[in-house]
Amino acid sequence: MAAPHAPETNPPPSPEPPSPTQTSAAAHQASSMAVTTWLRWIGAGLSNDLKRSRHLVSRFAGWALVLAPLAVATGVLGALFLQTLKCVTLWRFHHGWILWGLPVAGVAVALAYRFVTGLFQQRGRTGAPAPFKAFGDGAPLVMVPMAFGAATISHLFGASVGREGTALQMAGGLADGLARLCRMDARRRKLIILSGVSAGFGAVFGTPVAGTLFGLEVTALGEMGYGALLPCAFTALVADQTCRVTSAYIGFERLDGHMSFQPFYSGHWAFTGPDPWLMAKVGVAGLAFGVVSRLYAGGIRQARALSARLCAVQWLRPALGGVATLALVWLCGSDDFLGLGIVAPQPHGASVVNFFGQHHYAWAWAWKLLFTLVALGCGFRGGEVTPMFFIGAGLGNALAPWLGAPTPLLAAAGFAAVFAGAANTPLTCTVMAAEIFGSANLAYYAMACIIAYAVSGHDGLYGFQRVMTPKYWYEEFAAGLTVEELRARQQRAHHGLARYGKALLRHNKGRWIRF
Repeated sequence: MAAPHAPETNPPPSPEPPSPTQTSAAAHQASSMAVTTWLRWIGAGLSNDLKRSRHLVSRFAGWALVLAPLAVATGVLGALFLQTLKCVTLWRFHHGWILWGLPVAGVAVALAYRFVTGLFQQRGRTGAPAPFKAFGDGAPLVMVPMAFGAATISHLFGASVGREGTALQMAGGLADGLARLCRMDARRRKLIILSGVSAGFGAVFGTPVAGTLFGLEVTALGEMGYGALLPCAFTALVADQTCRVTSAYIGFERLDGHMSFQPFYSGHWAFTGPDPWLMAKVGVAGLAFGVVSRLYAGGIRQARALSARLCAVQWLRPALGGVATLALVWLCGSDDFLGLGIVAPQPHGASVVNFFGQHHYAWAWAWKLLFTLVALGCGFRGGEVTPMFFIGAGLGNALAPWLGAPTPLLAAAGFAAVFAGAANTPLTCTVMAAEIFGSANLAYYAMACIIAYAVSGHDGLYGFQRVMTPKYWYEEFAAGLTVEELRARQQRAHHGLARYGKALLRHNKGRWIRF
């Protein structure tokens, strides 16, 4: 029987190729989906960025609401403080007999500080051992008028002290009081105190950009914390404008305005292009500025130690300083070195303004250094920076004929460089010189400030500065130590070498050591 015939199977029809229209539609659909996905991704990113931006703007607005009253108050207080110092200085110029009351005035201020400090220590307000204690951190708000009155009395009776220290203490005290009022934590408290310091610096000197940099540069040597850049810039600019408007209303010229109207600005001493030979002369002067800044910072410390050894009672030390100041006035035969020294009692006396003229004062800077060390070492209240302006400008005036350089240029370079070396703030002082004297000679100012900063070593006025990057490297360096701690370590090392040398001499019984 034959097998059944298998049915024939037809192969499946092959799919027809898509038409060009279908291919175009599919490609369009795929690209549309890709574009839609990309747009959604971009939109989500933009939405997140907008949320973050709104959050940042709201935070900045909140900080502005907190910092604006602080900056305005600092500017107004700074203008009133400067006007008060101007009035008492002019009064002292016409009533020289008041200098005889300097010892009694110093003792009265010291007793007032002792009473107020003891009162708050009994209440448990001992202050915070923070690096900003020098700028008012931890101090009660009552110390703000105390600092105002103490500096005014010091200048009224002729003590050779500055004014910026008081301004920074008042600004720091206001900032710390505001931080306590708002119950801020340690990080925000540090930020607002830095902002207050920048506001005080910018308001007193009329240099808001330098004030911004000072708040960032003064805390650490070799490192700047840019996290506080915006608050410091905001408060410095607002305080500067407030102080400018207030000063114009009460008829007072700050340092920047006072200097710009002096006759030396009409001379041709702006050098638009750096001259290599002149730059070398400024560099040599920068070495002298650095040495003097180191003498100034170390001299204040040594003068305080000496006064403590001579007089164990702290509130009596200003009497010792007052008597010493009277003796110095008799010895030099001039009262040009009392007070701030921005202007002199006589038309051609030694002063910061006259150092930019045609007259030369060979040893005025040394006399001012001696007067200031006596006043600050014995406990008179005031600042340390304005005397440095006198010392630096006077030293530049004295070096100008020896180096064959323009007197106003070296006076301006010394004005900023001695401060740069003593405070370890070269960028601040370079910008400050440009803001006060103009930017035409910026290269010369920078050269003098940088060399003075390097020559002054790891020392300075502010012992709380942390040395993060050394000025010159050595193996024993440990990052993070304060200037005061580093100084103590170096002193221990020197004492150890001295003891080793003495022991070696005793072992050899005074004979020459043979190697």
